[in-house]
Amino acid sequence: MTRGPGGPGLDVTGPDPELLALPSPPRQERTVTVVLMAVTAVAALWMAIAVFGEARYALSPGRPVDVGELAPLRPTADLANRYVRAVALLGTHGALRYGRAAEGDSFRLAPVAGNPGVWVEIRVPEGFEGPRFVPPSSFAGRLVPFKSAGIRHARLAAEVEEQTGTAVPGDAWLLIDGSSPRASRWAVALFALFLGFAGWNLFGIARVLHRVRDTRDASAAS
Repeated sequence: MTRGPGGPGLDVTGPDPELLALPSPPRQERTVTVVLMAVTAVAALWMAIAVFGEARYALSPGRPVDVGELAPLRPTADLANRYVRAVALLGTHGALRYGRAAEGDSFRLAPVAGNPGVWVEIRVPEGFEGPRFVPPSSFAGRLVPFKSAGIRHARLAAEVEEQTGTAVPGDAWLLIDGSSPRASRWAVALFALFLGFAGWNLFGIARVLHRVRDTRDASAAS
């Protein structure tokens, strides 16, 4: 301790000798820690990117854009990730029924009759699925290119081809019926969580590396 202008205080002009006397953490364990934190940060960033589209959609206007009939529709970039209202008859060729973990409702995916470039996903409430189920002909939801639909639909096009033998065009669009901006606000929370988790791990890596550098500098000075 040294006495400063205002009285006794800590000497902050140099490294603490007691801290320098502490043994350095094992190099192998330190390397493993940094690697694990880096992998975690990369994974969190990847997840943040994966939900970014849905998070951006959740902040879009809550009034749907009326696009009319889907059969003649050729979506353009201005309709990407937009809340739309449309009408259409769904085809049966390539239609797929599937479920998701922890959800009692089932889902159906089908192309628009007369327009294989636009597909519609509809949610079937639990207990309503069956041979007599009649799909709706009017829809309101998120319109997005198939490739940008998000993590929940990442393998959907591949599943259609594997299970039905029908190839989804590479430039196909997907209308997710019932997915309003308000219903997608969970994605905003997830995006912030993953981004914060990635930032925390990157900050931890910087602290570890900074401490290693300070230790080396102090050793070289002595």
